[in-house]
Amino acid sequence: MNLITAIKLYVEKMCNESGPGMKTILLDKETTSIISMAFSQSDMLQREVFLFERLDSGRSNERMKNLKCIVFIRPTKQNIQLLADELRSPKYGAYFIYFSNIIPRTDIKYLAECDESESVREVKEVYADYLCVNPNLFSLNINSSMHRLNWLPDALGRTVQGVLAVLLSLKLNPVIRYRAGSVVSQTLAKQIYEQICKESSLFDFSRTHENGAAPPLLLILDRRDDPVTPLLHQWTYQAMVHELLNIHNNRVDLSNIPGIPKDYRELVLSGDQDEFYGNNMYANFGEIGSTIKNLMEEFQRKAKDHKKVESIADMKNFIETYPQFKKMSGTVQKHLCIMGELSALTTKRNLFEVSELEQEVACKAEHSAQLQRIRKIIADERISVDDAIKLVALYALRYERHANCDTSSLLQIIKTRGGKTAIVPSLIEYAGTHMRQGEIFNLVRISDAVKLTRNLIKGLKGVENVFTQHTPLLKETLEEVFKGRELDPMYPAINSELVPFRRPPQEVVVFIIGGATYEEALAVHQLNNAGYKVILGGTTIHNSESFINEVLNATDGMQFKHTKTMLKYISSDNY
Repeated sequence: MNLITAIKLYVEKMCNESGPGMKTILLDKETTSIISMAFSQSDMLQREVFLFERLDSGRSNERMKNLKCIVFIRPTKQNIQLLADELRSPKYGAYFIYFSNIIPRTDIKYLAECDESESVREVKEVYADYLCVNPNLFSLNINSSMHRLNWLPDALGRTVQGVLAVLLSLKLNPVIRYRAGSVVSQTLAKQIYEQICKESSLFDFSRTHENGAAPPLLLILDRRDDPVTPLLHQWTYQAMVHELLNIHNNRVDLSNIPGIPKDYRELVLSGDQDEFYGNNMYANFGEIGSTIKNLMEEFQRKAKDHKKVESIADMKNFIETYPQFKKMSGTVQKHLCIMGELSALTTKRNLFEVSELEQEVACKAEHSAQLQRIRKIIADERISVDDAIKLVALYALRYERHANCDTSSLLQIIKTRGGKTAIVPSLIEYAGTHMRQGEIFNLVRISDAVKLTRNLIKGLKGVENVFTQHTPLLKETLEEVFKGRELDPMYPAINSELVPFRRPPQEVVVFIIGGATYEEALAVHQLNNAGYKVILGGTTIHNSESFINEVLNATDGMQFKHTKTMLKYISSDNY
């Protein structure tokens, strides 16, 4: 159950089947990202892939008949036509074609007719049609999946293909459960099931449950059941970088930050390619600060040692260790750049104060005291308007039906600061109590909230430990699954013929329509460390900004039924 390993095996297969010798690889926009998130360019060079080209970037007249061409593309209509044009006038000597998902026979026949020079040596399907973010986390990079709270057709089609590819690459034929009452969840479950039935030969894996074990589970969830998790500031390394700097396809763009060295304006953050990041992506802000401090001290010690090159033996030792020394130098510099910016933003935006209040609203029911604190903090010019809006959004979600709920007056304060007040009523329409299956705020362990503390990490001035008492709904749900609890009322099965098993599943793939988060990935990581087997995926991986944009897109053009009392406080230019 390792997604990065699954993608790597497919790419290794492509490189090996094309035989020895120099190769080029022809990609589309999405498969370029799929490859780059699993392999570095130097990794591909070691596999004799020396040239990377895009199928959709226009053709050159140069012929390179001495090169073999690996074609790795998604089986879209546009790609089929572009590949057909390539085969009619082949640029390379031989083509080894791999589609990232199931391709219709009619398209294969069409391509065969276009291959008049008979330059195609292989045509195969490899089910690498998703972006492997972490070994247990995947994304489909669909930033907006709904309009008027219904599936966008293209997003639905892409999601079906992506989830099928994950199941095929992991060799799973699962029980499919979906969130009861969610039309989008049920629609996705039905379409995935229909495709599995249609392609039954592909899903004819050995059924371990016939020997007494429960079949694997595909659990389809709706982001609207837990709108709180994407709104909270994150404090583990990977999640914090995404929240404050934005991770896109395992890359962080620092080009707009003054003083960043040229070589560090775009950084790759891949646990598979960066050992330090892989070991520390789930560490909290204080821990990562201490770890980088120790790494820097070790680097300084080794740098000092390297200055003492006085003999032939010293020179030989330096040359032998130089690659590791250079790699360590780059690692230290890269993570210092990131941590320096995270620290600066944390101070500039008063995020310890903001996050403490966010966590208390999410985890503790004290309406009157919290209302007063929110009023004070959102009126403070030192607090960014965006952070203020998220506080009001959390308050509105928690106290939507409280007798003294005063969201409207908070929106008035946001309005005077020029904030986008429409976000809050849109969020209530998207994921208010009328939409949620259960009450997420009742899950909180009050004793945990009382233990809220700030622990200074000794030896690293100004870095504090984090507020992590919030538990995402996903963790509670998965704990219920692994306890073998009855799931039918809340998560009915679309293929009930596989369900007469009382034992809990051993393998679970969770897919969240509307996007997953790195906080939920942390919960899955913790469960996997405890011996479970869970893969998490989503239409995208959200930070608070992308989640708010998804909410606004999903509710655009709707007539709001549940937030009428708020609307009169919102000016038309903001709404």
